[in-house]
Amino acid sequence: MIGFTKLLCGGATVSDAMRYAETRAGVPPHMLQFTTDSRPLVVWNMTNRCNLRCVHCYAAATETAEPRELTTSQGKKFIDDLADAGCPVVLFSGGEPYLREDIFELGSYAAERGLRPVVSTNGTLITPEVAVKTRDAGFMYAGISLDGLAQRHNRFRGSSDAFRKALDGLHNCMDAGLKTGIRFTVTKHNLADLDGVLDLIERENVPRFCLYHLVYSGRGREMMDDDLTREQRRAMVERLIEKALDWSERDVKVELLTTDNHADGVTVERYVKQRDPERVGEVHELLVRHGGCSAGRKFACVDAYGEVHPCQFWRHVSLGNVRERAFSEIWNDGDNELLGKLKNIGDNLTGERCGRCKHKAICGGCRIRAEAASGDIWGDDPQCYLDDEDIYTNA
Repeated sequence: MIGFTKLLCGGATVSDAMRYAETRAGVPPHMLQFTTDSRPLVVWNMTNRCNLRCVHCYAAATETAEPRELTTSQGKKFIDDLADAGCPVVLFSGGEPYLREDIFELGSYAAERGLRPVVSTNGTLITPEVAVKTRDAGFMYAGISLDGLAQRHNRFRGSSDAFRKALDGLHNCMDAGLKTGIRFTVTKHNLADLDGVLDLIERENVPRFCLYHLVYSGRGREMMDDDLTREQRRAMVERLIEKALDWSERDVKVELLTTDNHADGVTVERYVKQRDPERVGEVHELLVRHGGCSAGRKFACVDAYGEVHPCQFWRHVSLGNVRERAFSEIWNDGDNELLGKLKNIGDNLTGERCGRCKHKAICGGCRIRAEAASGDIWGDDPQCYLDDEDIYTNA
């Protein structure tokens, strides 16, 4: 996750990050991405059931739940282990997490155990009552997906009223005093709506916007040909830099971030080097502390059936099952070759570009996209939009 607003506008400093150099315990949410502690933020895809059918769903969610999903008691045992291991955040996701009737019970339990529960949702089921129950259960944040303006979002989500219901859910969260934000997964089909979504965010006083670069997982694997070109992606990231600076200059209180393409960090650093060179050292250090792709290091996923994955997109690889071994035991298994390589990702990249790139310490590419495009997990990320001179020289 690349915090454009923090990095470009001085919202985070190295001195701030150093206060939490060795632990994530008690770290303010806005500084978690800059800690060096390796206890992961954990996504729990608590159900594979969903009321929508999104074209890019990384979980390939279905209309019905399966009996083998973790039960409430198993979920609490899993949460206990996360708390004992010192994990800072558990993100309740799906499918659609609000389709599980025990979401409030489990969220409350996580909060009681000292975790920070947050929820990732399509927003369509968040009535005013649900928003209040979410807040009262101790959830700290609700991320709501919006993949364009009305017509395009409805098409992406496979429902004629998904846009209206998502906006209603957003407003209900805000009215309840629950921090919320919009998540936007970009493809060539909705890129034209990006400016409209940014305008909507400002107009509606939404405090957070996170753009997701497409990852080729689940149904998203079928959309490789629908991804942006290098030129489109570069222009879009430059537009996001302009928007983050514009909002800051006009004191519009929106935090702008991107995720799933750490070349964005390289681009932000290059912008600062050109426009504000006195700050480039600090920005670079913050990006190094973040460390690029977090899969298998600072980020983990547990699916609805208890399988542990290096991240939520790595669904075809299981590291173990929390029904059989504690999450902390699975995650800290020194004999797991994949985890060992991910924790030292820069030493294992072999692609012509990723393998020789000078930005390994702050990027590392996306291993899921590399594998989907070439069959080589350690090969080149096809979504890299950097020029050769950005990769191979000190220019």
